[in-house]
Amino acid sequence: MANVGRLRYLEAPSQGERPRGALVLLHAFPLNARMWEPQLGLAASGWRVLAPQFRGFDGGIDDPPASTVDDYAGDLIDLLDALRIHDAVVCGVSMGGYVTFALLRLARRYVRALVLADTRSQADTPEGVEGRTRMLQRLAGNPAAGPAAVADEMIPKLLGASTRAKRPELDGRVRDLVLSNPRQAIEGGLRALMSRPDSTPLLGTIHCPTLIVVGEEDTLTPPALSEGMHRAIAGSELTIIPAAGHLSSLEQPAAFNSALAGFLTHRV
Repeated sequence: MANVGRLRYLEAPSQGERPRGALVLLHAFPLNARMWEPQLGLAASGWRVLAPQFRGFDGGIDDPPASTVDDYAGDLIDLLDALRIHDAVVCGVSMGGYVTFALLRLARRYVRALVLADTRSQADTPEGVEGRTRMLQRLAGNPAAGPAAVADEMIPKLLGASTRAKRPELDGRVRDLVLSNPRQAIEGGLRALMSRPDSTPLLGTIHCPTLIVVGEEDTLTPPALSEGMHRAIAGSELTIIPAAGHLSSLEQPAAFNSALAGFLTHRV
């Protein structure tokens, strides 16, 4: 884990004689940057692969705590500036996708190309806000349970049916990632998720190369939502990953990496 001041990130330096630029991977909630370890090997094709930790996650500094996706996007801008990265391919999964939309609103000059994975452009529904509010209340009412209670509730929704049946070991891997995050970071993530704006109006303004990826069994952001984004973003590509749920990059890393590598080679 590297850091610039309070900003922490995983990095796989580019390999080979022809550096191709930076690939920035933004993690899902309530996981952290270590979910991207299966993708760090993309550095072998010449990409400098960076996976930032959102504020407070995986034991990072959370002072002041984040409460909006703009907070996370601002941290990302600070990190890119500190590393002298002027533009990057930005890949966001789930909450990472919401932060990617915030980056587009705040400073799209940093975005060379875009990957939106298992995410949606819409804001939370009233029912979604209500569910996150209940989770915040449970965290406040039982601080000792904290991340474990969040893991118990969310993991069945994060992993697809095929993964739960055929790769039960991933349950433990995802649980470990969730449990490594302090309660305060999870609370900040919940507040950011429930307060994020509707990014649907942005879709028609996206003109950089864009790949949309979704797990075939994703029930949190179903394929129909990705198909809608694909129709709204001119020239975008859509890949549906078989036998994967909401964490397609972890559940089917070979298929996810193949789609991402093809996009980077032929479109970026």
